[in-house]
Amino acid sequence: MKTLSDLLAEGVAGRRVLVRADLNVPLDGDKITDDGRVRASVPTIKALADAGARVIVTAHLGRPKGEPDPKFSLAPAAARLGELLGAEVALAKDLVGPSATSAVGALTDGGVVMLENVRFDARETSKVDAERAELADELAAFADAFVSDGFGVVHRKQASVYDVAQKLPAYVGGLVETELEVLKKLTDDLERPYVVVLGGAKVSDKLGVIANLLGKVDKLLVGGGMAYTFLKAQGHEVGTSLLQSDQLDQVRGFLAEAEKRGVELVLPVDVLVTAEFGDTEHEVVATSAIPADKMGLDIGPESRELFASKLADAKTVFWNGPMGVFEIETYAGGTRAVAEALVSSDAFTVVGGGDSAAAVRALGLPEDGFSHISTGGGASLEFLEGKELPGISVLAENEGDR
Repeated sequence: MKTLSDLLAEGVAGRRVLVRADLNVPLDGDKITDDGRVRASVPTIKALADAGARVIVTAHLGRPKGEPDPKFSLAPAAARLGELLGAEVALAKDLVGPSATSAVGALTDGGVVMLENVRFDARETSKVDAERAELADELAAFADAFVSDGFGVVHRKQASVYDVAQKLPAYVGGLVETELEVLKKLTDDLERPYVVVLGGAKVSDKLGVIANLLGKVDKLLVGGGMAYTFLKAQGHEVGTSLLQSDQLDQVRGFLAEAEKRGVELVLPVDVLVTAEFGDTEHEVVATSAIPADKMGLDIGPESRELFASKLADAKTVFWNGPMGVFEIETYAGGTRAVAEALVSSDAFTVVGGGDSAAAVRALGLPEDGFSHISTGGGASLEFLEGKELPGISVLAENEGDR
Protein backbone atom coordinates (compact mmCIF):
# COMPACT_ATOMS: atom_id res chain seq x y z
CA MET A 1 0.00 0.00 0.00
CA LYS A 2 1.13 3.52 -0.71
CA THR A 3 1.08 5.75 2.34
CA LEU A 4 0.51 9.37 3.20
CA SER A 5 4.28 9.79 3.29
CA ASP A 6 4.48 8.56 -0.30
CA LEU A 7 1.84 11.05 -1.38
CA LEU A 8 3.57 13.93 0.37
CA ALA A 9 6.87 12.93 -1.23
CA GLU A 10 5.22 13.04 -4.66
CA GLY A 11 4.11 16.60 -3.92
CA VAL A 12 0.57 17.76 -3.20
CA ALA A 13 0.74 21.53 -3.59
CA GLY A 14 -2.28 22.63 -5.59
CA ARG A 15 -3.64 19.08 -5.84
CA ARG A 16 -7.12 18.21 -4.60
CA VAL A 17 -7.01 15.38 -2.06
CA LEU A 18 -10.16 13.60 -0.88
CA VAL A 19 -9.75 12.34 2.70
CA ARG A 20 -12.16 9.78 4.13
CA ALA A 21 -12.08 10.58 7.84
CA ASP A 22 -14.03 9.10 10.75
CA LEU A 23 -15.88 11.94 12.46
CA ASN A 24 -18.69 9.82 13.89
CA VAL A 25 -18.68 11.57 17.25
CA PRO A 26 -21.31 11.38 20.00
CA LEU A 27 -23.52 14.46 20.26
CA ASP A 28 -25.74 16.00 22.90
CA GLY A 29 -27.91 18.10 20.62
CA ASP A 30 -25.31 19.91 18.54
CA LYS A 31 -22.57 19.62 21.17
CA ILE A 32 -19.80 17.03 20.78
CA THR A 33 -19.43 15.06 24.00
CA ASP A 34 -16.25 13.19 22.96
CA ASP A 35 -14.05 14.73 20.25
CA GLY A 36 -11.50 11.89 20.21
CA ARG A 37 -12.16 10.96 16.59
CA VAL A 38 -11.94 14.56 15.41
CA ARG A 39 -8.61 14.98 17.20
CA ALA A 40 -7.36 11.73 15.68
CA SER A 41 -8.16 13.01 12.18
CA VAL A 42 -6.10 16.19 12.55
CA PRO A 43 -2.52 14.96 11.83
CA THR A 44 -3.28 13.63 8.33
CA ILE A 45 -5.44 16.59 7.34
CA LYS A 46 -2.93 19.08 8.73
CA ALA A 47 0.01 17.41 6.99
CA LEU A 48 -1.78 17.67 3.65
CA ALA A 49 -2.92 21.26 4.20
CA ASP A 50 0.53 22.35 5.38
CA ALA A 51 2.00 20.86 2.21
CA GLY A 52 -0.35 22.97 0.09
CA ALA A 53 -2.99 20.39 -0.80
CA ARG A 54 -6.60 21.39 -1.31
CA VAL A 55 -8.20 19.05 1.19
CA ILE A 56 -11.75 17.72 0.81
CA VAL A 57 -12.97 15.80 3.86
CA THR A 58 -15.77 13.27 3.63
CA ALA A 59 -17.22 11.46 6.63
CA HIS A 60 -20.42 10.22 8.22
CA LEU A 61 -22.16 10.81 11.51
CA GLY A 62 -24.80 8.53 13.00
CA ARG A 63 -27.20 6.44 10.97
CA PRO A 64 -29.37 8.68 8.83
CA LYS A 65 -31.66 6.74 6.53
CA GLY A 66 -30.03 7.64 3.23
CA GLU A 67 -31.42 11.17 3.12
CA PRO A 68 -30.59 14.54 4.72
CA ASP A 69 -31.42 14.79 8.42
CA PRO A 70 -30.38 17.96 10.27
CA LYS A 71 -29.71 16.13 13.54
CA PHE A 72 -26.92 14.18 11.80
CA SER A 73 -25.26 17.19 10.15
CA LEU A 74 -21.46 17.30 10.28
CA ALA A 75 -21.59 20.98 11.28
CA PRO A 76 -20.33 20.34 14.86
CA ALA A 77 -17.47 18.21 13.52
CA ALA A 78 -16.51 20.84 10.95
CA ALA A 79 -16.47 23.53 13.61
CA ARG A 80 -14.34 21.44 15.98
CA LEU A 81 -11.93 20.42 13.22
CA GLY A 82 -11.49 24.09 12.33
CA GLU A 83 -10.70 24.92 15.96
CA LEU A 84 -8.08 22.16 16.11
CA LEU A 85 -6.52 23.15 12.79
CA GLY A 86 -6.60 26.83 13.63
CA ALA A 87 -8.27 27.57 10.31
CA GLU A 88 -11.83 27.69 9.03
CA VAL A 89 -13.25 24.46 7.67
CA ALA A 90 -16.14 25.30 5.38
CA LEU A 91 -19.02 22.80 5.40
CA ALA A 92 -20.84 22.21 2.13
CA LYS A 93 -24.61 22.02 2.43
CA ASP A 94 -24.69 18.83 0.42
CA LEU A 95 -22.45 15.91 -0.55
CA VAL A 96 -21.99 16.03 -4.32
CA GLY A 97 -24.50 18.74 -5.27
CA PRO A 98 -24.19 22.44 -6.13
CA SER A 99 -22.96 23.52 -2.67
CA ALA A 100 -20.22 20.87 -2.62
CA THR A 101 -19.17 21.69 -6.17
CA SER A 102 -18.96 25.39 -5.31
CA ALA A 103 -17.07 24.78 -2.05
CA VAL A 104 -14.52 22.52 -3.71
CA GLY A 105 -14.12 24.97 -6.59
CA ALA A 106 -13.39 27.79 -4.14
CA LEU A 107 -10.60 25.88 -2.38
CA THR A 108 -7.15 27.41 -2.40
CA ASP A 109 -3.81 25.77 -1.61
CA GLY A 110 -3.77 24.67 2.04
CA GLY A 111 -7.53 25.04 2.40
CA VAL A 112 -9.89 22.47 3.89
CA VAL A 113 -13.55 21.91 3.06
CA MET A 114 -15.89 19.28 4.48
CA LEU A 115 -18.70 17.67 2.52
CA GLU A 116 -21.98 17.05 4.31
CA ASN A 117 -22.70 13.63 5.83
CA VAL A 118 -21.94 10.98 3.21
CA ARG A 119 -24.74 8.80 4.58
CA PHE A 120 -27.28 11.42 3.54
CA ASP A 121 -26.95 9.65 0.17
CA ALA A 122 -28.40 6.12 0.15
CA ARG A 123 -25.82 5.03 -2.43
CA GLU A 124 -23.06 5.21 0.20
CA THR A 125 -24.24 2.05 1.97
CA SER A 126 -25.99 0.37 -0.96
CA LYS A 127 -25.47 -3.36 -1.45
CA VAL A 128 -25.66 -2.77 -5.22
CA ASP A 129 -22.16 -2.30 -6.59
CA ALA A 130 -23.29 -0.06 -9.46
CA GLU A 131 -25.06 2.34 -7.09
CA ARG A 132 -22.02 2.71 -4.85
CA ALA A 133 -19.78 3.11 -7.89
CA GLU A 134 -21.97 5.92 -9.19
CA LEU A 135 -21.54 7.90 -5.96
CA ALA A 136 -17.83 7.09 -5.91
CA ASP A 137 -17.50 8.52 -9.43
CA GLU A 138 -19.11 11.77 -8.29
CA LEU A 139 -16.84 12.01 -5.24
CA ALA A 140 -13.76 11.14 -7.28
CA ALA A 141 -14.58 13.93 -9.75
CA PHE A 142 -13.73 16.41 -6.99
CA ALA A 143 -10.21 15.12 -6.42
CA ASP A 144 -6.85 14.05 -7.81
CA ALA A 145 -6.00 11.57 -5.04
CA PHE A 146 -7.71 9.69 -2.22
CA VAL A 147 -6.48 9.15 1.35
CA SER A 148 -8.21 6.56 3.52
CA ASP A 149 -7.91 7.77 7.10
CA GLY A 150 -11.14 6.60 8.74
CA PHE A 151 -10.16 3.41 10.54
CA GLY A 152 -13.60 3.13 12.11
CA VAL A 153 -15.10 2.40 8.67
CA VAL A 154 -12.45 0.31 6.87
CA HIS A 155 -14.45 -2.83 7.62
CA ARG A 156 -17.33 -1.43 5.53
CA LYS A 157 -17.68 -1.94 1.78
CA GLN A 158 -19.08 1.52 1.19
CA ALA A 159 -18.74 4.07 -1.59
CA SER A 160 -16.54 6.55 0.26
CA VAL A 161 -14.39 3.82 1.78
CA TYR A 162 -14.07 1.09 -0.84
CA ASP A 163 -15.33 2.17 -4.25
CA VAL A 164 -13.70 5.60 -4.41
CA ALA A 165 -10.32 3.94 -3.79
CA GLN A 166 -10.77 2.22 -7.15
CA LYS A 167 -11.36 5.53 -8.91
CA LEU A 168 -8.35 7.56 -7.77
CA PRO A 169 -4.71 7.04 -6.80
CA ALA A 170 -5.27 5.76 -3.27
CA TYR A 171 -3.13 6.03 -0.15
CA VAL A 172 -3.41 4.86 3.44
CA GLY A 173 -3.59 7.77 5.89
CA GLY A 174 -1.38 8.16 8.93
CA LEU A 175 -4.12 7.20 11.37
CA VAL A 176 -5.06 3.99 9.56
CA GLU A 177 -1.39 3.09 9.08
CA THR A 178 -0.78 3.42 12.82
CA GLU A 179 -3.88 1.37 13.66
CA LEU A 180 -2.74 -1.46 11.41
CA GLU A 181 0.76 -1.45 12.88
CA VAL A 182 -0.72 -1.73 16.37
CA LEU A 183 -3.08 -4.55 15.44
CA LYS A 184 -0.24 -6.49 13.86
CA LYS A 185 1.47 -6.38 17.27
CA LEU A 186 -1.59 -8.22 18.59
CA THR A 187 -1.33 -10.90 15.93
CA ASP A 188 2.16 -11.22 14.44
CA ASP A 189 4.59 -9.88 17.05
CA LEU A 190 3.03 -11.02 20.30
CA GLU A 191 4.71 -10.80 23.66
CA ARG A 192 3.20 -13.20 26.19
CA PRO A 193 1.29 -13.51 28.41
CA TYR A 194 -1.41 -12.18 26.07
CA VAL A 195 -4.60 -11.18 27.89
CA VAL A 196 -7.84 -10.05 26.24
CA VAL A 197 -10.58 -8.30 28.20
CA LEU A 198 -14.02 -8.30 26.59
CA GLY A 199 -17.11 -6.53 27.84
CA GLY A 200 -20.07 -4.68 26.46
CA ALA A 201 -23.63 -5.77 26.04
CA LYS A 202 -23.84 -8.69 23.66
CA VAL A 203 -21.99 -11.96 23.22
CA SER A 204 -23.32 -12.11 19.65
CA ASP A 205 -21.27 -9.02 18.73
CA LYS A 206 -18.07 -10.85 19.61
CA LEU A 207 -18.69 -14.48 18.63
CA GLY A 208 -16.16 -14.48 15.82
CA VAL A 209 -13.44 -12.75 17.75
CA ILE A 210 -13.86 -15.05 20.78
CA ALA A 211 -13.66 -18.11 18.57
CA ASN A 212 -10.49 -16.82 16.92
CA LEU A 213 -8.83 -15.56 20.11
CA LEU A 214 -9.24 -18.84 21.98
CA GLY A 215 -6.46 -20.18 19.79
CA LYS A 216 -4.17 -17.23 20.55
CA VAL A 217 -4.64 -15.82 24.05
CA ASP A 218 -3.34 -16.98 27.40
CA LYS A 219 -6.21 -15.43 29.37
CA LEU A 220 -9.66 -14.19 28.40
CA LEU A 221 -11.47 -11.97 30.90
CA VAL A 222 -15.18 -11.47 30.29
CA GLY A 223 -17.26 -8.76 31.95
CA GLY A 224 -20.08 -6.39 31.08
CA GLY A 225 -23.51 -7.49 29.94
CA MET A 226 -22.09 -10.37 27.92
CA ALA A 227 -20.80 -12.04 31.10
CA TYR A 228 -24.31 -13.02 32.15
CA THR A 229 -24.72 -15.32 29.18
CA PHE A 230 -21.47 -17.04 30.24
CA LEU A 231 -22.67 -17.27 33.83
CA LYS A 232 -26.01 -18.71 32.70
CA ALA A 233 -24.14 -21.23 30.56
CA GLN A 234 -22.37 -22.35 33.73
CA GLY A 235 -25.75 -22.91 35.38
CA HIS A 236 -26.02 -19.73 37.45
CA GLU A 237 -29.20 -17.73 38.02
CA VAL A 238 -28.75 -14.31 36.37
CA GLY A 239 -32.09 -12.75 37.29
CA THR A 240 -33.22 -10.02 34.91
CA SER A 241 -29.67 -9.30 33.74
CA LEU A 242 -28.94 -8.94 30.06
CA LEU A 243 -29.04 -12.45 28.60
CA GLN A 244 -28.82 -13.88 25.11
CA SER A 245 -30.46 -17.26 25.54
CA ASP A 246 -29.95 -18.14 21.88
CA GLN A 247 -26.17 -17.99 22.42
CA LEU A 248 -25.98 -20.37 25.39
CA ASP A 249 -24.92 -23.42 23.36
CA GLN A 250 -22.26 -21.35 21.58
CA VAL A 251 -20.95 -20.06 24.91
CA ARG A 252 -20.87 -23.55 26.41
CA GLY A 253 -18.71 -24.46 23.43
CA PHE A 254 -16.37 -21.57 24.20
CA LEU A 255 -16.06 -22.68 27.82
CA ALA A 256 -15.20 -26.21 26.73
CA GLU A 257 -12.75 -25.00 24.08
CA ALA A 258 -10.98 -22.73 26.55
CA GLU A 259 -10.51 -25.62 28.96
CA LYS A 260 -9.29 -27.86 26.16
CA ARG A 261 -6.73 -25.29 24.98
CA GLY A 262 -5.57 -24.34 28.47
CA VAL A 263 -6.87 -20.79 28.13
CA GLU A 264 -7.78 -19.23 31.46
CA LEU A 265 -11.30 -17.89 30.94
CA VAL A 266 -12.10 -15.56 33.84
CA LEU A 267 -15.64 -14.47 34.74
CA PRO A 268 -16.86 -12.11 37.46
CA VAL A 269 -17.24 -13.63 40.93
CA ASP A 270 -19.48 -10.83 42.24
CA VAL A 271 -21.68 -8.14 40.72
CA LEU A 272 -23.63 -5.01 41.60
CA VAL A 273 -27.34 -5.77 41.26
CA THR A 274 -30.41 -3.56 41.30
CA ALA A 275 -34.13 -3.98 40.78
CA GLU A 276 -34.45 -1.63 37.83
CA PHE A 277 -32.09 -0.39 35.13
CA GLY A 278 -30.67 2.99 36.06
CA ASP A 279 -31.57 2.69 39.74
CA THR A 280 -28.52 3.65 41.81
CA GLU A 281 -29.69 1.70 44.86
CA HIS A 282 -27.86 -1.61 44.67
CA GLU A 283 -26.26 -4.46 46.55
CA VAL A 284 -23.19 -6.56 45.92
CA VAL A 285 -23.82 -10.30 45.54
CA ALA A 286 -21.81 -13.30 44.46
CA THR A 287 -22.43 -14.39 40.88
CA SER A 288 -23.70 -17.65 42.33
CA ALA A 289 -26.39 -15.77 44.28
CA ILE A 290 -27.97 -13.26 41.88
CA PRO A 291 -31.62 -12.75 42.94
CA ALA A 292 -34.18 -13.78 40.34
CA ASP A 293 -35.80 -10.33 40.39
CA LYS A 294 -32.62 -8.24 40.02
CA MET A 295 -30.14 -7.38 37.28
CA GLY A 296 -26.38 -6.99 37.30
CA LEU A 297 -25.04 -3.64 36.09
CA ASP A 298 -21.34 -3.84 36.98
CA ILE A 299 -18.72 -6.26 38.20
CA GLY A 300 -18.19 -6.19 41.96
CA PRO A 301 -15.18 -5.31 44.14
CA GLU A 302 -13.82 -8.87 44.30
CA SER A 303 -14.11 -9.20 40.52
CA ARG A 304 -12.25 -5.92 40.05
CA GLU A 305 -9.39 -7.21 42.18
CA LEU A 306 -9.48 -10.54 40.38
CA PHE A 307 -9.35 -8.95 36.93
CA ALA A 308 -6.54 -6.60 38.00
CA SER A 309 -4.52 -9.55 39.33
CA LYS A 310 -4.94 -11.42 36.02
CA LEU A 311 -3.63 -8.37 34.17
CA ALA A 312 -0.66 -7.78 36.48
CA ASP A 313 1.84 -10.02 34.67
CA ALA A 314 0.55 -9.47 31.13
CA LYS A 315 2.90 -8.37 28.36
CA THR A 316 0.17 -7.69 25.79
CA VAL A 317 -3.42 -6.63 26.53
CA PHE A 318 -6.37 -5.89 24.25
CA TRP A 319 -9.47 -4.44 25.88
CA ASN A 320 -12.82 -3.99 24.16
CA GLY A 321 -16.04 -3.25 26.00
CA PRO A 322 -16.92 -1.75 29.40
CA MET A 323 -17.42 -3.87 32.51
CA GLY A 324 -20.71 -2.21 33.40
CA VAL A 325 -23.00 0.71 32.71
CA PHE A 326 -20.14 3.18 33.09
CA GLU A 327 -22.30 6.13 32.02
CA ILE A 328 -23.87 5.93 35.50
CA GLU A 329 -21.20 6.71 38.10
CA THR A 330 -22.51 4.03 40.49
CA TYR A 331 -21.74 1.35 37.89
CA ALA A 332 -18.48 2.77 36.52
CA GLY A 333 -16.20 1.14 39.09
CA GLY A 334 -15.52 -2.07 37.19
CA THR A 335 -14.60 -0.27 33.98
CA ARG A 336 -12.41 2.14 35.92
CA ALA A 337 -10.65 -0.74 37.69
CA VAL A 338 -9.76 -2.46 34.41
CA ALA A 339 -8.59 0.80 32.86
CA GLU A 340 -6.45 1.66 35.89
CA ALA A 341 -4.93 -1.84 35.86
CA LEU A 342 -3.91 -1.25 32.25
CA VAL A 343 -2.47 2.19 33.02
CA SER A 344 -0.31 0.75 35.82
CA SER A 345 0.75 -2.22 33.70
CA ASP A 346 4.08 -2.63 31.93
CA ALA A 347 2.29 -4.39 29.08
CA PHE A 348 1.63 -3.20 25.54
CA THR A 349 -1.97 -2.10 26.07
CA VAL A 350 -4.54 -1.48 23.35
CA VAL A 351 -8.00 -0.04 24.00
CA GLY A 352 -10.23 -1.28 21.22
CA GLY A 353 -12.20 1.84 20.39
CA GLY A 354 -15.94 2.36 20.73
CA ASP A 355 -17.35 2.44 24.27
CA SER A 356 -14.00 1.49 25.80
CA ALA A 357 -12.29 4.57 24.35
CA ALA A 358 -15.27 6.70 25.34
CA ALA A 359 -15.06 5.32 28.89
CA VAL A 360 -11.37 6.18 29.20
CA ARG A 361 -12.13 9.80 28.37
CA ALA A 362 -15.39 9.97 30.33
CA LEU A 363 -13.66 8.66 33.45
CA GLY A 364 -10.88 11.21 33.10
CA LEU A 365 -8.09 8.66 32.76
CA PRO A 366 -4.82 9.67 31.06
CA GLU A 367 -4.93 8.68 27.40
CA ASP A 368 -1.14 8.46 27.30
CA GLY A 369 -1.35 5.81 30.01
CA PHE A 370 -2.26 3.30 27.29
CA SER A 371 -0.01 2.20 24.46
CA HIS A 372 -2.78 2.83 21.94
CA ILE A 373 -6.45 3.85 21.94
CA SER A 374 -8.09 2.71 18.73
CA THR A 375 -10.62 4.83 16.86
CA GLY A 376 -12.43 1.80 15.47
CA GLY A 377 -14.01 -0.79 17.75
CA GLY A 378 -15.77 -2.77 15.03
CA ALA A 379 -12.79 -2.68 12.68
CA SER A 380 -10.44 -3.79 15.46
CA LEU A 381 -12.65 -6.74 16.33
CA GLU A 382 -13.02 -7.85 12.72
CA PHE A 383 -9.25 -7.66 12.22
CA LEU A 384 -8.69 -9.81 15.31
CA GLU A 385 -11.41 -12.12 14.09
CA GLY A 386 -9.27 -12.73 11.02
CA LYS A 387 -11.67 -11.10 8.59
CA GLU A 388 -10.56 -9.17 5.53
CA LEU A 389 -11.20 -5.44 5.85
CA PRO A 390 -12.52 -4.20 2.47
CA GLY A 391 -11.24 -0.66 2.98
CA ILE A 392 -7.72 -2.02 3.50
CA SER A 393 -7.68 -4.74 0.87
CA VAL A 394 -8.72 -2.23 -1.81
CA LEU A 395 -5.75 -0.04 -0.93
CA ALA A 396 -3.41 -2.99 -1.32
CA GLU A 397 -4.90 -3.65 -4.75
CA ASN A 398 -4.63 0.00 -5.83
CA GLU A 399 -1.00 1.03 -5.46
CA GLY A 400 -1.67 4.63 -6.43
CA ASP A 401 -0.93 4.32 -10.13
CA ARG A 402 -4.38 5.09 -11.51
